[in-house]
Amino acid sequence: MRKFSLYLVLLAIIAVLVACGDSDSTEKETSNQEEDKEEVTDERWAEIQEAGELVVGTSGTLIGASYYDDNDELTGYDVEVLREIGNRLGLDVSFEIMGIDSMLPAVQNGRIDVAANDIEATDKRKEEFNFSEPYKYSYSTMAVRESDNSGIETLEDLEGKKAGGGATTIYSQIAEHFGAEVITYGNAPNEAYLSDVSNARTDVVINDYYLTKFGVAAFPDFDLHLHPTLKFHPTEQAVVIPKDANQLTEEINNVLSEMREDGTLSELAIQFYEEDASTKPEGEIEVIEGLDL
Repeated sequence: MRKFSLYLVLLAIIAVLVACGDSDSTEKETSNQEEDKEEVTDERWAEIQEAGELVVGTSGTLIGASYYDDNDELTGYDVEVLREIGNRLGLDVSFEIMGIDSMLPAVQNGRIDVAANDIEATDKRKEEFNFSEPYKYSYSTMAVRESDNSGIETLEDLEGKKAGGGATTIYSQIAEHFGAEVITYGNAPNEAYLSDVSNARTDVVINDYYLTKFGVAAFPDFDLHLHPTLKFHPTEQAVVIPKDANQLTEEINNVLSEMREDGTLSELAIQFYEEDASTKPEGEIEVIEGLDL
C-alpha cells in the first residue's frame, strides 16, 4: 500500500514538472513571437540606427517653422526641434528640401525617414502614417488685404474667392469646403503667396496663425494683414513617421516628452514665434463641421 502511495506521489511530481516544462516552452515561444513582431516594427528604426542619420523632409519656405535665415542657414522651430531630437538620439540629422505636396509620399516611399513642416496630424492622415505626439498647438486664420479684408468677414464669404495654397494642404481643403477656388503653387516662398493677395491676383491665404503672423510681418509694404476676427480649426502639429514604424515613433515621443518636461520645447517655440506654441492657445476657436480630414 505504501509503495502504491509513493508511486502516486511520484506521478504527481512528474506531472507538475511536465506542466512546468510546457509552461516554460510556451513562454519561450510567446517571447520569440514577440521578438519577431518587434523586429518587424523596428525595421525602420534599425535602419536609421545603422546609418547613424535621420533624414527629415521639410520645405525651407515657412517663416518661423522651416526657413533660411540671413546667413542662408536652414532654421526654424520644426527644424531645431528635429535637430534636438536627433542629438538626443545620438543621430546626425540631414534635411531634404521639398514641397509639401511631395513630402508625405516621400515618407511612404522611403526617400526620407520623417517629415517636419508644420504638418497637422489629422484622423485621415493617421490611417496612412504614424505621428509623434504634438510639438505645436495652433489654429487657422487668414492673410487678407488690409484695405477691405478681401471682402471676407465670415468663413462663408470665401465662396467665389481665390485662395493661394498647396494642392494637398488642410488649408486648401478648408477653402474648397467653403467654395473658394484654390490657386496652387509649388515650393514657393511666403512672398509669392502674400504678394498675390496684396495685388489682388488672389484674395486670401489660409494658414496656421503663427506662420501667417510672421509671414505678414515680413512684408510691411504689402496691402496685407491678419484677419482681425476669424480664428478657426484648432490644430496639432507633429512629426510624420512611416506607418507601423512603432519603435521609431516611441523613440521620438520619448525625446519630445523629455523636451517638454525640461522646457526645451517652450524655449524653442518662444524663440521662433515669440509665443509658446508648444502649449494649447487660449480663447474661443471655431470648429468647422463637415471636413473630411
